[in-house]
Amino acid sequence: MPTLSIHSVPVLALCAQLAMAQSQPQTILVPMRDGVRLATDIHGAEAAVRKPVLLLRTPYNKNAAANTARRYVAGGYVAVVQDARGAFASEGQYIHHNNDDQDAYDTIEWISKQPWSNGKTGTWGGSHPGAVQWLAAAERPPGLTVIAPTAASASLYYTAYVSGALRLALIGGAGPAINKPPAGKKAPDDLTPYYRQLPVADLDRHIGWEMPWLRAMVTHPWLDGFWNRQHASERVKGLDIPAQHIVGYYDFLCKETVASFQRMRRSSATERARANQQLILGPWDHGTVGKTSVAGFDFGEQAKLDVVEENLKWFDRFLKPGTATEFPRVRYFILGRNEWRTAQDWPPPATETSYFLRPDRALSLRRAGSAEPADSFEDDPANPVPVELGASSPFPRSSMFRPVDRAVIQKRADVLVYTAPAQTSAAIIAGNPRADLWVSVDAQDADFAVKLTDVWPDGKVYPVAEGVVRLTHRDGDAKRAAVDPGRVYKVTVDLGHTAFELARGHAMRLEIAGSYFPVYDRNSHTGEGPFATTERKAVQSVHHGAAMPSRVIIPIQ
Repeated sequence: MPTLSIHSVPVLALCAQLAMAQSQPQTILVPMRDGVRLATDIHGAEAAVRKPVLLLRTPYNKNAAANTARRYVAGGYVAVVQDARGAFASEGQYIHHNNDDQDAYDTIEWISKQPWSNGKTGTWGGSHPGAVQWLAAAERPPGLTVIAPTAASASLYYTAYVSGALRLALIGGAGPAINKPPAGKKAPDDLTPYYRQLPVADLDRHIGWEMPWLRAMVTHPWLDGFWNRQHASERVKGLDIPAQHIVGYYDFLCKETVASFQRMRRSSATERARANQQLILGPWDHGTVGKTSVAGFDFGEQAKLDVVEENLKWFDRFLKPGTATEFPRVRYFILGRNEWRTAQDWPPPATETSYFLRPDRALSLRRAGSAEPADSFEDDPANPVPVELGASSPFPRSSMFRPVDRAVIQKRADVLVYTAPAQTSAAIIAGNPRADLWVSVDAQDADFAVKLTDVWPDGKVYPVAEGVVRLTHRDGDAKRAAVDPGRVYKVTVDLGHTAFELARGHAMRLEIAGSYFPVYDRNSHTGEGPFATTERKAVQSVHHGAAMPSRVIIPIQ
């Protein structure tokens, strides 16, 4: 089938061609404002029949979305799938997210003017195509009516960084995929050895060739002007648009997906938009959304979710008159009990209960009445705490934490653990656990990587929530906060979102370490961030007692 330019084909002729080829997509080169043309497949368009339109913009090849597009067509929509600028059949240069805001605007504006469009457009897609939806919404294109971002962040900065720590495996692994090796070179099968080389700012050169995207990511650890085009978290405030947010607890974009739901609930322009937000939280990581198992841990048939079907129900509510129905604003899966529950908001109703760190390495409901000695460990960047023992090599870049036994790792000398008494009856923990810690270090910077874990009666230890904070980012990500060696600072570590059954005989345990490699980059302890050319060991301390009541705050239903 020939490729067509919208400028070169009369509208009536285009309609006729589309009517003749409904069973197959018609490929159009749609011009952007600067003249670059993007390859766009149109599924299900009929001459002189105006329908709502569902749009996917992707750098992963529009042809791969054909089956999903056909399901949308069967549901009564025109499905439009577009290769991102510079990707596959589209013209231009591919620069990750750099033109997605204006290209999305131009595409949606173009769709709204077509004879097969009724002027209302919805968007769909997960991960990168999900993030593109937020960049599009921030531009407020005419006709954009509803969105459904799955496992997506409104900010590339908060995809790359968590409280100052670089998601090293994610960003490092993406570098060679985005900036391909030059002729005659091959990307290494395992990047882990290169993650250890200093400075991290030269990671691309360590691997073997210049990678402008990767270098930009690792040399901008602060939320500065560099990120403006790719950071829509503030720009989407005040939107008047329904959004469906789907993500798994083990997904590295769980925090950002939930943050988008909460942001839209708080700051949408109208009560209608604030009310029309839906969050679905399941037992998945980034590659298993809607499936039953993660890392071999099976959550049963109940864990299945047909994301396309959920999207269709959502789109029907807002794009088809008369089909709007009541919907649960929040659906969340209880790990361990393996059942779904509903709530009017997230986090759901729960009692926030403080468990205090005690000198016998216990978690106690009893707050200390006097001073207590600090607990300390030596963090050595040359021997970081691993994400998993025997993790596959190369390490999967999209895996942040998974239900894999951490019992042996928690026996390391550079890992502190604090354990609560075993449960005499089951409890449901659901919401946003966090740790308030009083900490110090004998260096210019340090990371505190924290995990909430479930200790089983047989001794296995499974993580259920995790977070990290870099001391130089303790006051936010806009400006460096100095660290005075030996001075005690209070930090709050956001442990993300979870819902699980702490079963009878199980115990809750808090894990604290100075690294979590290669999920996060190692802290050199010099305060120089990615530009450090040397690294040193550092003694990190966690303080507790009457004046410094370090604790973990647990939402218990």
